Amino acid sequence: MAPTMAAAWGADKAMAVDLRSGGPYSFPPTGKAYRENAAAHRVWRRVLIEAPRAIVAAGGEDHGLIAAAGLGARRAEQKARLARAPKEWMGQLAGQYGQELKEMVYTLSFSVWGRIRAGQIEGVRPVLEPFLDGRIDSLAKPTASHYSGHLTLAAWFEKTGDTRARDRVMAAARMARENPLHNEMSDSVFMVCPLLAKAGKLSGDAAWFDAALRHFEVMKKFCLRADGLYRHSPLDEAAWGRGNAFPLLGLALALSDIPSSHAAFPVLLGAYRAHAARLLTFQSKGGCWRQVVDKEEAWEEYTATAMIGWALQRGLAKGWLKGRGYVGAVAGAWLGVRKRTFGDGVLVDVCESTGKQVNLAAYLGREAILGKDPRGGAMGLQIAAEVSGV
Repeated sequence: MAPTMAAAWGADKAMAVDLRSGGPYSFPPTGKAYRENAAAHRVWRRVLIEAPRAIVAAGGEDHGLIAAAGLGARRAEQKARLARAPKEWMGQLAGQYGQELKEMVYTLSFSVWGRIRAGQIEGVRPVLEPFLDGRIDSLAKPTASHYSGHLTLAAWFEKTGDTRARDRVMAAARMARENPLHNEMSDSVFMVCPLLAKAGKLSGDAAWFDAALRHFEVMKKFCLRADGLYRHSPLDEAAWGRGNAFPLLGLALALSDIPSSHAAFPVLLGAYRAHAARLLTFQSKGGCWRQVVDKEEAWEEYTATAMIGWALQRGLAKGWLKGRGYVGAVAGAWLGVRKRTFGDGVLVDVCESTGKQVNLAAYLGREAILGKDPRGGAMGLQIAAEVSGV
């Protein structure tokens, strides 16, 4: 039996917990969330996220929760962090992530892209130079994650005019067009479509936009469910959180580079709008999307929330989406991300790296990381940049 909790989302509220059943309890909990000691982890992480004014334990039994929580210091840190403007918040996170880059994979390079968006050009230059001067081959052992990682080099070219970066982007695009390495996973809408669209923008060759559309159509057949959500792969019907964030964000980034006059644009825009509308119905009261988006029992996940928020804000800025519902959804996602991001770069509830899983239970059982995580830090930086308009 799980613990009962009553926690308000507003500031200056107390959190009521009933830990008289559902244990064992110890704080901070041990084991991997939420596979081990799930009840204790849920209580502990809600305390970390909400930083309540006080904790009221039913029957007076708190198993050391109140002492471990350190509410005074935690509330003060959160209050200061939430008060920061997006650009200031982004600068703080950029000091924790994107300081080095060993492989041109999106999980690492998007933090560097975030630093570019934060204006840290001179700081980024030595991080990217080994990939530009040939000391590191960005495509030595390519995976789909390497393809999307090259969007960081595209951002560098667009910011600095360094043609070496453009050349690496085009090399990655040619490779992705020939061998997309999609493994039948919805991730590939993000891994490949934006890269192909970017190649079209950088080269002026509209055939790349056609290629982006073709790739999306292939992935849609594999992964789009009849209800408008995406299964992660044909292996199981589960609508994994990041497995839905990938298609929405991939479409948003591709649309940003495809001319509205090109035949691919209205097709991809329609798919983007339909998916955005469907995802809007599954956002939690706390502003987040869940580890499996259509399952109430699933935990609220950091990266899916940041990525979907980024994609929706891009749509609002471009005029692809309209209405208070989307504005509110972005505001909720941004708040959810900030509450789960500590000043030292520690993040709450980032889903671990996830390939194809065989059933729903396997997706629900993925580790929820509490700590520094490069993928999570990258996506936190990117939603901050998007809401900042940079």
